[in-house]
Amino acid sequence: MGFLDFVSELCDCDWHGHSSNKLKKRKQLQTVEIKVKMDCEGCERRVKKSVEGMKGVTQVEVEPKLSKLTVIGYVDPMKVLERVRHRTGKKAELWPYVPYDVVPHPYAPGAYDKKAPPGYVRNVLDDPEYSSLARANSLEVKYTTAFSDENPNACVVM
Repeated sequence: MGFLDFVSELCDCDWHGHSSNKLKKRKQLQTVEIKVKMDCEGCERRVKKSVEGMKGVTQVEVEPKLSKLTVIGYVDPMKVLERVRHRTGKKAELWPYVPYDVVPHPYAPGAYDKKAPPGYVRNVLDDPEYSSLARANSLEVKYTTAFSDENPNACVVM
């Protein structure tokens, strides 16, 4: 928090003399990614216009090939999701995919999704049902790092 924010909070009083800090809650700048199917340019335009007028939205990007809507701003992700569903009438969900490199076992049951865009897999680390299958146990990690090029103490087999 900067000096000007501090001073403005000190001077911010309503006419009764009570501070209005309890009434004001500042939202964080967030990037909200939503999966919504877009078939044509009309769908793309409708999805984009559904969130452009929202209070706090600073930037809207649409990627129709990935069926992805990205909203950047001072917004609540659930409110953005509800607004897209209500205004477009389409089925929408928060973006369930992460890049392939982030997941330790991308082809574990539940992680691999045929509908995922190229280079993405389902984020199973957050899902309690599949997270135990997507994480390596200590024995598995020990054996895979024994022959790794990144491990300086690894055994080199030629």
